[in-house]
Amino acid sequence: MRTLTTATTLAVLFSSAALAATPASADTSKALPVKQTADIVVDGVHQQVFVSDPSNGKIVVTDYAGNVVKQLTTNLTGVSGLELSADSGTLYAAVPGLDAIAVIDTATDTETTRYDVGADQPRSVALAGGKLWFGYGGSAAGNIGSVDLASEQHEVTLGLDSDWYSAPILDAAPGSNVLVGAQTGDSSGKVVSYDVTSGTPNRLAATSAGENTKDIAVTPNGQDVVVASGYPYQHPVFKTADLTADGSYASDTYPNAVAVAPDGTVAAGVDGWYNPDIFVYKPGATTSVREYDFPNTGHTSGSDELADSALAWSPDASRLFAVSYNSDGVYTLRVLQGPTLAATTVTVDAPASAARAKQLTVKGKVTSKVALPAGTELTVTRTDLESPNGKSLPSVATKADGTFSFTDTPPAGGKVKYKVAFAGDAEHAAGSGTDTVDVSRAKPTLTVNNNGKVYSYGKDVKFTAHLGTTYKNRTVEIWADPFGSDKPNKLVKSGKVNSDGNLSVWLDLKRDTKVTAKFAGDSRYQPRSASSTVGAKVSVSTSVSNHYKAKSAWGHTYYFFHKTKNPLITTKMPYFPGRQQKFEFEVYYQGRWYPGDPAYFKLGTDGVSRVQITGDHGEDVGWRFRVRSSYINGSSGDTVNSTTHGAWKYFTFTS
Repeated sequence: MRTLTTATTLAVLFSSAALAATPASADTSKALPVKQTADIVVDGVHQQVFVSDPSNGKIVVTDYAGNVVKQLTTNLTGVSGLELSADSGTLYAAVPGLDAIAVIDTATDTETTRYDVGADQPRSVALAGGKLWFGYGGSAAGNIGSVDLASEQHEVTLGLDSDWYSAPILDAAPGSNVLVGAQTGDSSGKVVSYDVTSGTPNRLAATSAGENTKDIAVTPNGQDVVVASGYPYQHPVFKTADLTADGSYASDTYPNAVAVAPDGTVAAGVDGWYNPDIFVYKPGATTSVREYDFPNTGHTSGSDELADSALAWSPDASRLFAVSYNSDGVYTLRVLQGPTLAATTVTVDAPASAARAKQLTVKGKVTSKVALPAGTELTVTRTDLESPNGKSLPSVATKADGTFSFTDTPPAGGKVKYKVAFAGDAEHAAGSGTDTVDVSRAKPTLTVNNNGKVYSYGKDVKFTAHLGTTYKNRTVEIWADPFGSDKPNKLVKSGKVNSDGNLSVWLDLKRDTKVTAKFAGDSRYQPRSASSTVGAKVSVSTSVSNHYKAKSAWGHTYYFFHKTKNPLITTKMPYFPGRQQKFEFEVYYQGRWYPGDPAYFKLGTDGVSRVQITGDHGEDVGWRFRVRSSYINGSSGDTVNSTTHGAWKYFTFTS
């Protein structure tokens, strides 16, 4: 069992003033390399924690942050109960698998000797009256033995009380002559107290404390013992002198752990999925000052559970160590900071929205299980675009009911956060709360020119963003987003606008492009963006071959073909995956051009399409024809350019 030594009690006295002035740090948790736990003790001198693992037959040693610093694994089969010496220099560990008690030097975390007690399965150890007491024995063979630590031979005495069904768990207050034992593993709830002043255990009293006892802890003054049993659903307290009831600490279903700090503060633990796991009480109090509910790190609906007999205090009571486990069998050492301080909750209620430079009111309330006095000072911090790191405002004091209010005139717009904080004191943990106000900002003017214009392929075009009145920020970004998923939206220029409010950039347009100007805003003007979408045509070149001459006729350049030759029309335009050219064919008759059915021809990766006009050209002699190649946005297989028509090419056939 866990016992806090006289050395740790002195540590509390010397550290209490510093504790009251120091805000609690955040709780931490670290996974433990164990399959099971049986006991936990805290060495305040070396600031380390010992956790026994019966399944793996080892003791895991961690620092105060929960980091594993060593694992003791040699000859510790089934290791269970742990006990620290008064000076925290020696750890005693019950090793039931080898009928022994291991003695470990805590300065080096190495075993220095062991007591082969000659008893069956010693499971618990406790120091009292100058001796080391241990509970031992299997089913129907429970008993108590002792090791005389004052003797050089460390004589072992067995059979000191056989009135136990199996090995009892033992505990005693530091330097006390009263030893307390409890029966585990059955419904008897048996608890016995002994006076060990004479060196042998003389029964003082016996009682039934509940059913399925898991843990006991004797108070530092030795006058009471607190019991954790599966039932009742509370942690009853009994006087060690006669084991009469001396109150109880309310908890919840299935109590399974208890630890008492040097100042008498009680940590009452339960094994429950859907309720708090630990309840912290000041000595004799009826209302807990703090409760802890573990998170769910496993794969069931319930939260992590507290392991049996897995609570221990640091000597100065600044930390409470707890071992939990989840549904996946993962064990975690939880380091709970400032557990004796009542948790403090600060709620802040600010308006959802407000006008800049107009007064607003912020209200709130501070609550704690230990009420704070009227006039408790709270600090106020405002964070906004003008003060991104926060600006301290005049402090505010609570009223008798814990409420508070204050006024402020926000100089900056946007999201304005108010943080109200309580620094903590000797009885209360620090706490803070925040709320955010959406403070109005003016809407600036921002434009980009050229919207809707269409330019020839490869044209260099000047785009100008114009920014109207703002407060401090005069920087504008200009982004160009060419059509097509293969071209990213790209920042093409960023800078301050000139005295006219303008910022310009030249772009080489080869695709339809969305040009966007962005203003990030400032403390008085909103962020703003404005866009201009422009078109970019493709370049289309069409050439004719296989003709025997070209000359000007009928107002155009005509290509003349012998009736035995097929015209070859070659078109070139910028390539894009899946792009096709639209090919149009028309014939001239009685003063007007008549179209045939257009056709689409795919471009090669070089952007070239070749179309040969075949047929019985003897029937075409004397007729006039023309052809044209075009890119049609959408119909040509993509939408990254604007519709572009190539020039008509005219031809005729002769005999």
